[in-house]
Amino acid sequence: MPEIVMIACAAMNDVIGNGPDIPWSIREEFQHFAELTRGAPCILGDITYESLPPKSKPLPGRENIVLTLDPQYNPEGVTLFRDFDEAMDYARGLTSPRAFICGGASIYRLGMPIADTLELTRLDRDFEGDVTFPTVDPREWRLEKTRKASGLDRISGETVGFEYQTWRRKNSG
Repeated sequence: MPEIVMIACAAMNDVIGNGPDIPWSIREEFQHFAELTRGAPCILGDITYESLPPKSKPLPGRENIVLTLDPQYNPEGVTLFRDFDEAMDYARGLTSPRAFICGGASIYRLGMPIADTLELTRLDRDFEGDVTFPTVDPREWRLEKTRKASGLDRISGETVGFEYQTWRRKNSG
């Protein structure tokens, strides 16, 4: 059964989006996401999937498991589910060592109680937005590893510092 990993990039104020858009564009963070998820199934909601650049749909080199409540929604090249638990049962049955929950906010909220690991990039500043990542409760999670980095935000033109964080659920091996 694969390890269930939630992967996200969040500002200091937990913002992960502004409507369907990410309020930053940092090449190093996108590369980090691509490196960690390459070859693994990625579970994401339909709004998050639709927000991907056209050349990245479906995410290359990964099985894209997309959740939607829209009965008319049926993009090509994805494995589609209308129920989170069914999607997770499917992902748990795959041979991949890891399956990634890639957002958005409602998918992260559903995934938080069942995830084994969080791969969280924490930006060192607040961003404006209306979509947030769930709170990481230190009673349930332990910070296992960190690595500082920085990159140019192609939207603001400013250099943004951030920290790659790996969190493990305290009650898991």
